[in-house]
Amino acid sequence: MNRILPPLASGAISVDFDLTFLAQLVLFTFFILLLKPLLFDPLVRVFEERERRIDGAKAEARKMDEEAGALLSRYERELEKIQQEAGQERERLRREAAVLEAKILAEAREETARFLAEGKARIASEVAQMRKELAEAQPELAAEIASRVLGREVRS
Repeated sequence: MNRILPPLASGAISVDFDLTFLAQLVLFTFFILLLKPLLFDPLVRVFEERERRIDGAKAEARKMDEEAGALLSRYERELEKIQQEAGQERERLRREAAVLEAKILAEAREETARFLAEGKARIASEVAQMRKELAEAQPELAAEIASRVLGREVRS
């Protein structure tokens, strides 16, 4: 096993600090100082601007949601008011129709009563006229009936 992993077998790790490490440290620092104003700061500003816009959009959405809620409640109040007014108007029209119906029925009853009274009066006058005619024709009819029954002519 010691052959496969010889460095681990020794148990000690040695780190060499030579010029390549120092060169890498200098290059790393140089690139950080160079890239910070060119890349990192603008990138951070973009992220901050994005967060600010997202927060603004959320606030705008909340505001619009509140306005929509207010509009909806106003719409519902107006709708309820209109339905109430329509109900009152319908009730008023129903009352007017009932009054008009009663008036028309009363006129029809009066007209019917007048028509019946005229008809009864006409029938009564015709009956009276027929009775008068029958009373006037009674002696002649009696004589004619007697003539037929007796088989000879009878004079009154």
